[in-house]
Amino acid sequence: MRQARNSAAFWTATGRCRGHEVIRRRGFVAVDGDARAGLRILIQEPVLDPGELAELSELARRAVGPANVEDPFSSTDLSHLGMRSWQMPVMLRPPGPVGEPALDVIRVRRPEDLRAAERIVIEGFELAGFEPYRPGELFPTALIEQPGVEVFVASHDGVPAGACVSVVADGFGSHYWVGTSPAFRSRGVGRAVMLGSLAHLADLPLTLTASKLGRPLYESLGYTAAAPSTWWASTR
Repeated sequence: MRQARNSAAFWTATGRCRGHEVIRRRGFVAVDGDARAGLRILIQEPVLDPGELAELSELARRAVGPANVEDPFSSTDLSHLGMRSWQMPVMLRPPGPVGEPALDVIRVRRPEDLRAAERIVIEGFELAGFEPYRPGELFPTALIEQPGVEVFVASHDGVPAGACVSVVADGFGSHYWVGTSPAFRSRGVGRAVMLGSLAHLADLPLTLTASKLGRPLYESLGYTAAAPSTWWASTR
């Protein structure tokens, strides 16, 4: 539930900064974007009523771009939409001290640093839908002005190499887009950007959804797996 609420806060802030429609229902939040950004649906309750499931399904069918659905409860079956699915763990970290990063990490305040973070995430996550690159499309400049949203960049020998986004909402923190440029992988960049971003969150309980590759890093930082989250994505 904590991860569901935080993810909804992050994608709502992102969608509004992009000028996309935000749809709020009891059981889900949807951000309906354009052909490149697509549709993002964040399921908010373990059980959707029939009307909510029908509306969610229709949104996915008519999405002009890729459709992605996050279900941290792993309880809503969307196989009727022909979407592929996979699971990743929701992880929790209690409040506690964090170490110092071995690399320089900054909290983004300047547009040029936000653009660097944006490029790192697009390259690190291989977001082909955001190529060719359009500055401010993934991370609008207004994103760093949103309450609770912070963007961080780690540098390796003076070159921006890693990035992440942290979000605080309702007394809990979470992380998104923890990425490293391909040229700087296996050099401690991911750990550095996480440690740098955790410094201002040390007194809060934290959640995140971990990829298979990211899980060992998060476990070493004090996170433990709590429950499987199911993600659905359209095949287009």
